[in-house]
Amino acid sequence: MSEAVRACLIIIGNEILSGRTHDKNLPYLAEELNKLGIRLAETRVIPDIETTIIETVNECRAKFDYVFTTGGIGPTHDDITSSCVARAFGVEIELNPQAHELLKSHYENPADLNEARLRMAHIPVGAELIDNPVSKAPGFRMENVYVMAGVPMIMQAMFQGIKHQLTGGRPMVSRSVGGYIPEGAIAKVLGEIQHDFPDTDIGSYPFLREGKLGTTLVVRGEEAKDVDLASERIRAVIIELGREIIEDSGAVS
Repeated sequence: MSEAVRACLIIIGNEILSGRTHDKNLPYLAEELNKLGIRLAETRVIPDIETTIIETVNECRAKFDYVFTTGGIGPTHDDITSSCVARAFGVEIELNPQAHELLKSHYENPADLNEARLRMAHIPVGAELIDNPVSKAPGFRMENVYVMAGVPMIMQAMFQGIKHQLTGGRPMVSRSVGGYIPEGAIAKVLGEIQHDFPDTDIGSYPFLREGKLGTTLVVRGEEAKDVDLASERIRAVIIELGREIIEDSGAVS
């Protein structure tokens, strides 16, 4: 394998941890990054706690090529991501003139741009704004850290605007093979196949459908040939064991 370009997603928000809000940004970002040859290597879900955000951002930006954060850049009291990122980088946060103008253009009535909404125009010094074509309140980039909204529609629009800035490696190829076979029945052979194809990643995902236990095996790698060969080996083993192959297993790779 070529040297991987690795990214981390930091999901910020008590509402995610409480279960009241279901995150939709992770699967979107993982898929989009994969198209660019960037592997989402880690995801962290953290609360709206200043020290936690600062420590997590600093740890991840030193560890990964790219860091993406979602959530915590709105107008309410618990939207503290911007100020925390500023502290992580050791800079001040200030009313950004460009962000201020964007918000003023969004509200026809100047009175609607109240003190709370104006908080969304306070950006760390030295940051580069990320365009928000949906509601104008921008995200921003500090070095390799991209700070984006938590609302999926806005986050996706922001990402589409910055993806041209990202430099990836070779995109991963993925194949899935499903069968009505328990993991334990195929585990030993999977280990052998993984050994024979060390430059692939083989994942095993059990499921229960219509009362029948099955497993989806997902093979990922940079070389399509290796992925195909490993997938065919898995398919052959399932058939040899007298188990039913599922062409569409419903797995997300």
